[in-house]
Amino acid sequence: MSTIGRSPEYLSFRSSVSQKKIVVDGSSGKAWTIYDAGPKTVRCPLICLAPASGTADIFFKQIVSLSSLGYRIIAADFPPLWSHSDWCESFRRLLDHLHLDKVHLLGASLGGFLAQKFAELTFKSPRVQSLVLCNAFADTNVFQQRMASSVFWALPAFVLKRMILSNLPNYEVDSSIADSIDFLVDKLEALDRSDLASRLTLNCMEGYIEPHKFKDTAVTIIDVFDESALTPSVKEELYKCYPNAKRAHLKSGGNFPYVCRSAEVNMHLQIHLRQFDDTKFTAKDANSEIQVQPVASGHRKSSDQDEIRATGYRQPTAEDAAAALL
Repeated sequence: MSTIGRSPEYLSFRSSVSQKKIVVDGSSGKAWTIYDAGPKTVRCPLICLAPASGTADIFFKQIVSLSSLGYRIIAADFPPLWSHSDWCESFRRLLDHLHLDKVHLLGASLGGFLAQKFAELTFKSPRVQSLVLCNAFADTNVFQQRMASSVFWALPAFVLKRMILSNLPNYEVDSSIADSIDFLVDKLEALDRSDLASRLTLNCMEGYIEPHKFKDTAVTIIDVFDESALTPSVKEELYKCYPNAKRAHLKSGGNFPYVCRSAEVNMHLQIHLRQFDDTKFTAKDANSEIQVQPVASGHRKSSDQDEIRATGYRQPTAEDAAAALL
């Protein structure tokens, strides 16, 4: 088991936040897996959608941190589905089951593509209030396996896993990034063949986003400056789709910054969601205090200075994040 999988924080999350199975299509018996934390009075929560290699609990650091601040946050895993339209219909049924009219979506890689596709296909009756896209893409043509996507369902599990693992770095990386990779590999090993085939099919089958259909949706794009599975040209194409999006750039984080750079990602999530405070689309309980407070220009608390001297690092603040949003 990975270091993160054995950590007290992860074990505490698994013992305190229940895993739920929800069947939205009675004829198929296929169940969504969700973790739902925070006040249930919130009717427009943040829903997290994982990449092809991960499961819903990879967002445990977001669930633990944001729910403690009064946000309702849900992480969701989908059952085997074989087209983008089928996924969107199944997700719509999940929202109906949870009695959620509108939601904020955080999508990572494949999860980001599916979040955009859901916003696109429901534009006539919008269900997506805002999007946060992390290492996401807007066109599946960037993947070399696109032509083979129609036969993924017939491939053995070890071949499918090898296809995903081949995109992970095989060179030395920062220890926290290495731990995040080990953690995601653990989650990948837990997926069965049909789950793997479904995810790779959705990831590689022909599809692209039409962002003009939901151009009024608030979007924040979280990207890393170090290497990830997506090339700079893929990231640039996503920027072109959302010219008015806020951009949150992280100095490093690799493919899974929500695991290894969770403090920074959580801060950007709070800043993104803060624009909906005091509206019916808030993701936060109205009785909770606002936790993200800017630091006055030119001033630092003495505790910050002490932390820098002691560790060489200071936890990021809202002021730092605001400077990173272009």
